[in-house]
Amino acid sequence: MKHVIEYRKLFNVDQDTDLAALKISYRNLMKEWHPDKFVTDDEKKAEAEIKSKAIIEAYHFLVSISPETHATNLEEYTLTTTTSGIDDFIYKAQRLKITFQDGSVYEYIGVPRNIYNKLLTSSALPRFARRHIFDSYLYRNISKQTVEV
Repeated sequence: MKHVIEYRKLFNVDQDTDLAALKISYRNLMKEWHPDKFVTDDEKKAEAEIKSKAIIEAYHFLVSISPETHATNLEEYTLTTTTSGIDDFIYKAQRLKITFQDGSVYEYIGVPRNIYNKLLTSSALPRFARRHIFDSYLYRNISKQTVEV
């Protein structure tokens, strides 16, 4: 959750900001911090390169967790979480990354350690995840891998 808060603070947006407003904020930040703006000052140019990379990363992250993105991909997400089994999962720093058998990979943000521990000891992993994780935490689609048969 720390990254989410930092990214929103960087863009001066809240969780209800739509994608159009986020894009405007992104463009304004990139105008201010684009490395080509500092061609004569190497120190400032190096700082701008670091800052612009952080801005790009934050923008892509915020787009991936936005309500509009979730609404657009809701059908695919629902299909994956209800019909595809869990292939693998990794937990680190309140982030749970779940790889589904259809090749989709979703990251759930802000998952407490006790929920992860209950997931580990659950006798019905998919049912536990559907009830306690899939619709309870902020999530984003990391990738859709191709499954080779």
